[in-house]
Amino acid sequence: MDIRISKESEIPLRQQLAEQIVFHIATGNLKPGQALPSVRELARRLKIHHNTVSEAYQDLIRRMWLVGKRGSRVTVRATEEGVRSPSGAGLDDLINTLIRVAREQGFSLQSLRDRVRERLLAEPPDHILVVEADAGLRRLLREEIRAAINWPVEVCSRLELAANPGLWIGALAVAAHYAIPDVNPLLPKDRPAIPLAFGAADEHVELIRKRREPSVVAVVSVSEGFLQTARSVLSTAAGRRHVLREFLLPLSGPKVLSAVDVVFADSIAVREIKHRGVVLYRLIAPDSLAYLASALRKP
Repeated sequence: MDIRISKESEIPLRQQLAEQIVFHIATGNLKPGQALPSVRELARRLKIHHNTVSEAYQDLIRRMWLVGKRGSRVTVRATEEGVRSPSGAGLDDLINTLIRVAREQGFSLQSLRDRVRERLLAEPPDHILVVEADAGLRRLLREEIRAAINWPVEVCSRLELAANPGLWIGALAVAAHYAIPDVNPLLPKDRPAIPLAFGAADEHVELIRKRREPSVVAVVSVSEGFLQTARSVLSTAAGRRHVLREFLLPLSGPKVLSAVDVVFADSIAVREIKHRGVVLYRLIAPDSLAYLASALRKP
């Protein structure tokens, strides 16, 4: 723990010491649960009065950066116990402290930025990032992943990711399997995107084929891409016997589906449609969701 105390500074010694310890905790030089030097040992090392060290330690204990127990050395508060200021200091306050202490120790803002970025990249992901060009498909993928996996989900396009590489910090990226070659070059080599395969429509095709009477079959979705795929998959089953229609949400009116016999709806549209013949089509294959869940459980 490299601490530099200046007795010529206008900043009190206790405050210099406390804020530099905060800096070492925030940048990972001091780990959760790590014991700090004893009061007298650190005072002797820094050539300051032991009361100054004791006051700095007590200040950080009150601010919940450190933990002090009778008969034991002061330790860094464990991660799961959280670190917060009783005054309600937020993230901006912590960043301000890091910048000020880094400058006091002679570090440049560039070096601080690089070090913080390295630490962020080393942390395990805390959310899923869906990368998809079609805005409607982004909504569908987010909806189905949220429903299947209890994790925060963010979305962006490939162009947005290319323009702002910071979007992948803290994220486990996912993309349709056909888009992986375009997405992975935008991500760190050790964190490639998880490919998502779309579910087969065999049962939906079979449902159309089994209809004996000529029918009107509708596909309703929030995504143009979804509708295009459905058209190519279902048109062979519909042939000339059935009429295939497509509707992009929002619908133009409550009765627009009144003459339709069967409605295939995506995971979002199915909640908004009132129709006796509605059939849900889930976009993501179950095996892909299971693989994604297993990837999140890996350390």
